[in-house]
Amino acid sequence: MADLQDILYSIYREIQPRIGEGKVADYIPELAKVDPRQFGMAVLTVDGKIYCVGDADVAFSIQSISKVFTLTLALGKIGEGLWKRVGREPSGSAFNSIVQLEHEAGIPRNPFINAGAIAVTDVVMAGHEPREAIGELLRFVRYLADDESVTIDQTIARSETATGFRNFALANFMKSYRNIQHPVDHVLGVYFHQCALSMSCEQLAHAGLFLAARGSNPLTGHSVVSPKRARRINALMLMCGHYDGSGDFAYNVGLPGKSGVGGGILAVAPGIASIAVWSPGLNKVGNSLLGSVALELLAARTGWSIFGD
Repeated sequence: MADLQDILYSIYREIQPRIGEGKVADYIPELAKVDPRQFGMAVLTVDGKIYCVGDADVAFSIQSISKVFTLTLALGKIGEGLWKRVGREPSGSAFNSIVQLEHEAGIPRNPFINAGAIAVTDVVMAGHEPREAIGELLRFVRYLADDESVTIDQTIARSETATGFRNFALANFMKSYRNIQHPVDHVLGVYFHQCALSMSCEQLAHAGLFLAARGSNPLTGHSVVSPKRARRINALMLMCGHYDGSGDFAYNVGLPGKSGVGGGILAVAPGIASIAVWSPGLNKVGNSLLGSVALELLAARTGWSIFGD
């Protein structure tokens, strides 16, 4: 295999003429202001080497990628009991669908669609005031990234709160089925703040490294989750991490991944590396258009797909 940095440069050269393609998420006013002409990629291997191209050091709103970290926290709190409240199946519907939620009696299809992530946030809040729950999540992500400079973008959190009517509908609907236990406005306050986590590709690759290394961070020696739990989180990312584009992503890239409407994608090559890519322009199902292309090229040029070369 060619040198990993050379592979990243070759991907960057190939993608450069297309930078700016796709449509930024405009239903969150603050995200609509982001310049789409940006692209960054960072690959952190389990032996601690990092390779970067483009805007890999520029912080962006990770949005739904944060759901991986809240899921990890929730599993740490109540373990397999979580699956009484959230399913583990691909949704096949829009990430904010209320129709599916009604059909399935208030049990969201998986933890990565909005309703599922809101239920997970409700679990994380147990015993906490909203401010404490936000603080716990921020400390956890800083611990995973081994970086105290990770922050929450308050402007984006406010923007989401002001426009999150459908999320309020989803949460109230689950509340009617007793699948939300805290006040809806408290749960959504935490949820909007977790989505407003601001990280660079480099920081995000560090935060996801435990999923590539059987549940432990090989750089710090910290054990985060058991190998079995890391494997199961990866399985959920592969099946459900890209909304109703998850099948396409598995088909083309073949790696567990989680996207966010800020244009970021966290991908995992188990046993090899954690990968973060960011390009704000989205495709029609809400995943980073060029981020998906870059990961497909990376998988093809490294042979990292979990399904083989």
